[in-house]
Amino acid sequence: MNVFAVFAIFISIAAVASYINYRYIKLPTAIGLMFIGLTMSLVMIGLGSIGIDIESWATRFLGSIDFGETLMKGMLSFLLFAGALKININDLADKKWIISLLATGGVVMTTILVGIVSYYTLHMLDISIPFMYCLVFGALISPTDPVAVMALLKSVGAPKSLETKIAGESLFNDGVGVVIFTVLLELAIESGQISFGNVALLFVEEAIGGFAFGLVIGYIAYRLLKNVDDHSVEILLTLGLVCGGYALASVLHVSGPIATVVAGLLIGNYGRRFAMSETTRDHLDKFWELVDETLNAVLFVWIGFEILVLSFKLDYLLAGIVVIPLVLIARFISVSAAIHTLKLFRRRFSDGAIRILTWGGLRGGISIALALSIPSGAERDLIVAITYVVVVFSIIVQGLTIKKVVQKSIAES
Repeated sequence: MNVFAVFAIFISIAAVASYINYRYIKLPTAIGLMFIGLTMSLVMIGLGSIGIDIESWATRFLGSIDFGETLMKGMLSFLLFAGALKININDLADKKWIISLLATGGVVMTTILVGIVSYYTLHMLDISIPFMYCLVFGALISPTDPVAVMALLKSVGAPKSLETKIAGESLFNDGVGVVIFTVLLELAIESGQISFGNVALLFVEEAIGGFAFGLVIGYIAYRLLKNVDDHSVEILLTLGLVCGGYALASVLHVSGPIATVVAGLLIGNYGRRFAMSETTRDHLDKFWELVDETLNAVLFVWIGFEILVLSFKLDYLLAGIVVIPLVLIARFISVSAAIHTLKLFRRRFSDGAIRILTWGGLRGGISIALALSIPSGAERDLIVAITYVVVVFSIIVQGLTIKKVVQKSIAES
């Protein structure tokens, strides 16, 4: 099936699902679309059991598309740039210590905690899996998903400071999480034949290199924008920055997600202020908001449909349900450690900060994409199934209740 046909099918389904959600279900858009996609998948499975075989066609269709490749090397660049454009860099700088701790130490701590606890928990359920693969699962489930988080924050009404922390962390920790995941996966596959020096070098190349590369391409785009006063040309330049920058980052083996976020912050702040007219700013915001909304709609419907191509066994489903509280507890510990550490240096936080940051740390499509990138085998099937269960719970249950958690925390403070 050609690319246009695939795109047309997903856009059409997302458009109809958006209409149904807006008119009848009235859930937050991202949650509603995923819920509809999931419901449609379950209906197709049910129809298949009575002889109406739509499921096999849908499964073949979804199986012909690489979800991980499409998200990680296509859609993610646009979604991250659109999200970064909206972040005020001064607010981000004001919260730099908590964001840095959560996006680095928090990811590492959660990876280790989830890896250790899930290893013993799965063995208690008579599910055998090597310890390194449990750490791999910990790495892919630790980062909060910027796509899911940014979609959620539009409707939550959290205090500005907390919103900045959640959004800032989610934009940066996926890049760090991908690096940790890559290292641990190589260790799992090669049975530990990687030195500490190689790990450190990979982190520097990917994370630090991605940050530096983002500054370079962002500055080049900024200089080009400053010499033009035509909104169509300037929007095209930002498109070139995202597409070309992300592709080149992959060639240079630096983190594309981190580079895209840094470039987006630069253009969204300095580019917007010093290189654009009011007309251009208006057109640019509307264009990237449309891109963001469209790709978000497609992504969350797609996540709902992915259940059709996953290997679900009853013990895998049970394992996923058992792992959900373990992931939340690990998140709670890492957030608490970061906040209490900064309190020692007289940093102030609201009383409900730990609760909101823990419950608002949604997992999403990036975790599924990373799980699907694991080489075929029993470990992959198990990890993909558990990841999907955690992501569905995160988006639906946490997503639907985070507003109440925020409101309760504000009322108590």
